[in-house]
Amino acid sequence: MKKIALLTLSLMMVLPLVATVANAAEKKIKAGFIYVGPVGDAGWTYSHDAGRKALEKLPFVESTSFIESVPEGAESARVINGLVRKGNNLIFTTSFGYMDATLEVAKRNKDVVFMHCSGFKTADNVGNYFGRMYEPRFLSGIVAGKMTKANSIGYVAAFPIPEVIRGINAFTLGVRSVNPKATVKVVWTQTWFDPGIERDAADSLLDVGADVLAMHQDAPATLQAAEARGAYVIGYNSDMRSFAPNAFLTAPVWNWAPLYKKVAEEVKNGTWKSAALWPGMKDGLVELAPMSKKVPADVQKLVTEKTTAIKAGTFHPFTGPIKDQAGKEKVAAGVIVSDADLLSMNWFVEGVQGTISK
Repeated sequence: MKKIALLTLSLMMVLPLVATVANAAEKKIKAGFIYVGPVGDAGWTYSHDAGRKALEKLPFVESTSFIESVPEGAESARVINGLVRKGNNLIFTTSFGYMDATLEVAKRNKDVVFMHCSGFKTADNVGNYFGRMYEPRFLSGIVAGKMTKANSIGYVAAFPIPEVIRGINAFTLGVRSVNPKATVKVVWTQTWFDPGIERDAADSLLDVGADVLAMHQDAPATLQAAEARGAYVIGYNSDMRSFAPNAFLTAPVWNWAPLYKKVAEEVKNGTWKSAALWPGMKDGLVELAPMSKKVPADVQKLVTEKTTAIKAGTFHPFTGPIKDQAGKEKVAAGVIVSDADLLSMNWFVEGVQGTISK
């Protein structure tokens, strides 16, 4: 009887542990997303939604949902709260202007994991994430520098924040690495997604002689302007060549699926920890879209070689010497700009025409 009693006691002690392990293994993810634009923008939001759809296919993901065209700023907190009330235990807020609202909601919901895209603040249950888009930006600059005949390249840019400034600089460094005479003229739109404003900005650059356009915008309006005016264009966010079949050269593009799957798996397994994630080309988060047949074979070969070097870690686009707009050396020869300086970048490199409005 004593042996039976001991066995019974042992089982009683083990069964709760088994149940706990089983419950952890069976945890389901409900993921909510808020988007700054419409899922049909063909750009930034479209690329995030492709990542959401990939996440939804995982067997442990119970559901995903999204709310599109959410204005940035304080009012976005109401929308994030709504996702919490609907039972989401993992929430992705996918634009810079959602940062403070994300932190505000997270303080009141410690059992929910929040991931904010492109910001710089974290908390115990808030991480942030972005990608080293400056890598394919540099590569696309090589293409633009080789394809311009006027040595005048236009850049339609959203807001003067470090993310956008860093991209303009990386692109310009790529341009000037193969064509030191070329310049990059920047026009600010003060919007992420407004096809009309973006189209006007693109046309204004074409009007002053740009024969290649690039962009940091969410709509394909810049591509459509280039197509209509017989110029070349570098896209962004996704492969938008269908909007400009004659003008399109290539595009720096996003692939959010690997990161979204990784985060969800960590939350499911209970291994997630707050961190600032910044993967690059070697991780598959960012890449350069296939180049147009209009890009000569020798240029494609050069881009391929630089791509290999970036992935191998033997080349960094922000390696000195680098001068600023005024021609003053900003980064000494052989010095690589630190991540901290890249993430807070607020100055233009030599070759950029434009000002950083505050």
